[in-house]
Amino acid sequence: MKAIYKSLGIALMGLVMTSCGDDFLDVTSPTQEDASEYFSTKEHLEEAVIAAYDPMHWTDWSMGNYEPFTLMSDIMADDFWVGGADKNDNQNWHLMANYEATPLKVITSIWIDGFSGIKRCNDVLGYLESEIEGATDADIASWKAQTYVLRAFYANWLWKFYGNVPYYQKNLTEPYVTPQISADELYGYMVKDIEDAIALKALPFKGNAATYGRITTAMAYMLYAEVVMYQRDTERYATALKYMKEIIDSPDYSLVNDYGSIFEEAGEWSSESIYEINYISENASRDWGAPLLAGGTVLPTLISPNNWPSGQDGHNTGWGFCPLRLETYEMFSADDARRDATCWDVRAFDGTYNKRYQDFGFFLQKYSARADGNAGQVASGELNYNNNWRIYRYSETLLNAAELLVATGGSASEARRYLNDVRHRAGLVSELDPTIDNIINERRLEFVGEGKRYWDLIRTDKAASVLVPDQYGYRTNSWSANKKHLPIPQSEIDRSQGTLTQNPY
Repeated sequence: MKAIYKSLGIALMGLVMTSCGDDFLDVTSPTQEDASEYFSTKEHLEEAVIAAYDPMHWTDWSMGNYEPFTLMSDIMADDFWVGGADKNDNQNWHLMANYEATPLKVITSIWIDGFSGIKRCNDVLGYLESEIEGATDADIASWKAQTYVLRAFYANWLWKFYGNVPYYQKNLTEPYVTPQISADELYGYMVKDIEDAIALKALPFKGNAATYGRITTAMAYMLYAEVVMYQRDTERYATALKYMKEIIDSPDYSLVNDYGSIFEEAGEWSSESIYEINYISENASRDWGAPLLAGGTVLPTLISPNNWPSGQDGHNTGWGFCPLRLETYEMFSADDARRDATCWDVRAFDGTYNKRYQDFGFFLQKYSARADGNAGQVASGELNYNNNWRIYRYSETLLNAAELLVATGGSASEARRYLNDVRHRAGLVSELDPTIDNIINERRLEFVGEGKRYWDLIRTDKAASVLVPDQYGYRTNSWSANKKHLPIPQSEIDRSQGTLTQNPY
């Protein structure tokens, strides 16, 4: 089920073992191949492709920071608080949530991880410029297609969080600087990568148990729709809608009946799952001194109640970050199956746990630390949970299609059916008309904790009116257009030799 991730440690071990030597002195080893020679065979090129997937797994904890890319957008929206011990605990998060981040106090690992992924994708494409021993034309097309989509996936992090960034599609040489480009220019590179990948027709529409975690055509379609809709590139809406309908018309994908089952281990890679980032606890070896090793995720530990009694209510303890707002729980009707599957209500717990800052008694059930969720790990249990991150689900396909139909003047009855299919699965009998407001509200209910809400508010021009000071005094600033992009980390400005201009945050 998680085959690509299980093989990752072996592949990366091969990369490390073959890259040793006195590279920093530019001395050519008389006994070892250089990278271009090593990656000239099918077996070794496949290792490079697998390595290009690896940075997907890093943002929960890497480079000395906890910065899960989904939660980093959610805390800037209106469903979560930041939590922790106080507003100085993960201070960068608290500043972002109040729209007052600074170049010295802003998330940094998403920047580093994103560029690490782009670099590895560029490596693969560079190796493919030479002949690969044992590779067929189909192999080469598949590797290119996967890598194009991966590169766009990583660039999407940089595009949304930072906007105006340096970008390159061939790896840099000394002095390792390149011009900064605008967010609109970066969008052009991203959408072309996805279009080029789709045009190769080299990806399976859906994966199978041996390949879950690999890029598929359906995943490429979803990424395409995401970036096109965020850019509001109306000229590409018809194509995005065509892609959504291909997924809808395919027998490969459908809504599962039980919403809550989606986020259980048994629900991984269900008929609803279009793309997940795989994590595994069995033999997981991520440890405090080795965050980039293959294994599980720290996300459940981050977001579960602190000092929760082990096994109580089927959960383990956590660090108390990102508690849900009371208003998030209350936005669901009592007959909405998504409420209890999303919101872990601990208000009635008659024992004790360490109630931390901004804790109103609700936590995110979807990725909570299950009592058996880190079974079989061989390092640090808190770092190695097996919760796959759900990135694209079929319900999003339906809501994308509904929104695109409304935006393009398409069939209102078709859009209505797609919107209400999602509602009916949640147990709601009443139907809604397919308006943009209704669709965006349904997306909020459907995707709490999945990293969608903040970007939806921005792209629909709702952020300035929704993201305003709260009644508790936690958020005291309002979102404004100059907050769309975070400050570029000062460390990157300092390294840029004058080639980077700071965002006007």
